[in-house]
Amino acid sequence: MSVDTDTDLDLGDELLDEGSVSLFEGDEGGLEYAQRRALVALLKQRFISARTHPRDWPVLVEHERVLRSRLNDLFLDLAMDREREVAWKRQAISETGARFPTLLYDAAWSREETLVLVHLRDRLRAGQAGGDARVFVDREDIVDYVASFRPPHATDEAGDEKRARNAVVSIVKSGLLIGAAADDRYEISEAVEPLLPLELLQELLEALQRANGTEREIEVEDQDLFDESSDGEPTDRAGEE
Repeated sequence: MSVDTDTDLDLGDELLDEGSVSLFEGDEGGLEYAQRRALVALLKQRFISARTHPRDWPVLVEHERVLRSRLNDLFLDLAMDREREVAWKRQAISETGARFPTLLYDAAWSREETLVLVHLRDRLRAGQAGGDARVFVDREDIVDYVASFRPPHATDEAGDEKRARNAVVSIVKSGLLIGAAADDRYEISEAVEPLLPLELLQELLEALQRANGTEREIEVEDQDLFDESSDGEPTDRAGEE
């Protein structure tokens, strides 16, 4: 996942100094440069946060209404968790149940990705309960966790391990694991919590249990601590790089 860099800092300062919303010939847009940059980040990335996008987050907080309006024009809604300082887009839902046109690529998590997400949420919960401000996890720990759910009849151990490692890379690209794909250790993003609410987590677990049969039940630690009011769209893969 892309993180704010200073590559466009000079351009941004120059445009901000001009004090005009017109940024190029024929520009009919009504947003200032910083607002447009925050909007683009929302559209490109699966989520943005105060940590990953330190320049865009305060702009989003200050201009939430106008940026929400721009997303609404695209049949998208803006979700924000101010406590964890995370924001993400999701498909708007019609009051009549009709489907709107969508820009989002909506694909279900794979079996291995689901297991990774479950493990990350458990580890994040346990770490925060123990007073850790930042929670880390080893790549091999994740791979071993996924392997622990291999059905007894599975024989392609090498293929299963490859899929588990690919799942880790996928979660890194989504931004929910912070670090480079080749790292041995990652920080777990706090965005795991709001992007994986209890209701959706239970749906993922039930689907996984059905896929696994009855060989093993999947337990989630601290379920009573989960925030049932959270809302999110973990199947939104739009903007992943």
